[in-house]
Amino acid sequence: MQRGIVWVVDDDSSIRWVLERALAGAGLTCTTFENGAEVLEALASKTPDVLLSDIRMPGMDGLALLKQIKQRHPMLPVIIMTAHSDLDAAVSAYQQGAFDYLPKPFDIDEAVALVERAISHYQEQQQPRNVQLNGPTTDIIGEAPAMQDVFRIIGRLSRVLLLAC
Repeated sequence: MQRGIVWVVDDDSSIRWVLERALAGAGLTCTTFENGAEVLEALASKTPDVLLSDIRMPGMDGLALLKQIKQRHPMLPVIIMTAHSDLDAAVSAYQQGAFDYLPKPFDIDEAVALVERAISHYQEQQQPRNVQLNGPTTDIIGEAPAMQDVFRIIGRLSRVLLLAC
């Protein structure tokens, strides 16, 4: 699979700078935006493989941006960046269709790994599928991609709950 295109939106220039350098260092193409309006304007002509958005920004916040993106590009993985203590925001992001969340402050290697997982997920969805309509199914319960997403979300939320206690 080809390397991915990542868009980062955050009003904090230092976060944009760090993520842009780390993602470029991992061989990914990264474009940064200061606010949600810029992203929506760019989405009119291009689509990335994954988008990282801060949740707290002046003007349009990350959840409002997520909602608009999911209406226009429902398959696009969006990773929401949140503060450690912002459990309600993380849950809201999942409910609105976020691929995952990235707690701040974050480890750069973990952030890059999360972005690469989101890109792989997105690119796999874009591939044509060979569907076997007749015959036995050999998938074991829990190995389906949808169930893997559920397990991933449960794991991430359980860690947030432990940190909040």
